[in-house]
Amino acid sequence: MSYTAAILTISDKGARGEREDKSGPVLCELAAEHGYQVVYTAIIPDEKDQIQAELIKCSDELHVNLVLTTGGTGFSPRDVTPEATLAVVERETRGIPEAMRMESMKITPRGCLSRSAAGIRGRTLIINLPGSPKAARENVLAVIDAIQHGMEMLMSEGSADCAQTQDKSAQKKQRPSIDAWLNEAKKDPNADQIGMYLTHNGVVRRTAKAQVRAGEADAKPVTGMHFTYNAAKMEAAVAEAKHMPGIYYVKAWLNEGELAVGDDIMLVLVGGDIRPHVVDALQALVGKLKTECVTELERA
Repeated sequence: MSYTAAILTISDKGARGEREDKSGPVLCELAAEHGYQVVYTAIIPDEKDQIQAELIKCSDELHVNLVLTTGGTGFSPRDVTPEATLAVVERETRGIPEAMRMESMKITPRGCLSRSAAGIRGRTLIINLPGSPKAARENVLAVIDAIQHGMEMLMSEGSADCAQTQDKSAQKKQRPSIDAWLNEAKKDPNADQIGMYLTHNGVVRRTAKAQVRAGEADAKPVTGMHFTYNAAKMEAAVAEAKHMPGIYYVKAWLNEGELAVGDDIMLVLVGGDIRPHVVDALQALVGKLKTECVTELERA
């Protein structure tokens, strides 16, 4: 299964354009090498409020699976990345920074000075890394295999997530911004090969499925829907669409829980070279999501 990633470079000088960001590109390359799709990057100053805002955006709005930050983990008074991270995560994952520091100590005694933190917000794993390109790479490589297993557990619907899933079902899942998606897509390395983007926004309709698809005129109107999906199958469907002819960008979001008429069911974005390719990919992906990945229980 493939996962999405965001890379945040925390640097006052980098944000002001006074220093070239070298760590961010290193992490982008490393993430891609290990199967992650980097969907968002940013360079922000060492300001706790701004760091928190970016982390919340990546988790709550963009629904990124993995966020890697680089910079701001040392002893300088301006180094506040760990504090910003711990302020937004819901559950710490202390073993990750412990493992990174242990590996760094094999290389330099100063490895113990890293204050990196890590934790989970929703279904997003956030990990702090040092600002040095070399140290950032070494730290990621120390935990990248374990992170993959952690991702599988985080995205699963197993018993460990039952309480959290139950809490979420009582709340509306936040719909992502299509404008934000398009902005990300146009920054993608393959954007120069894309000639058009098409979106699909499915919603809960009042007319029953039996009436629309089977012609049952006496079917009762829908008042709501219980909607769930299989995350693994969704990721596989998205990956399959990405390999269709002429397709260079694909992103999908599915809702979950108790939905009302008019609520969003899904949002899909497909970018490709020419209209026939994009239309075919969008239709194929939406069809697969609807028939193989989701469960819809209408309420009359």
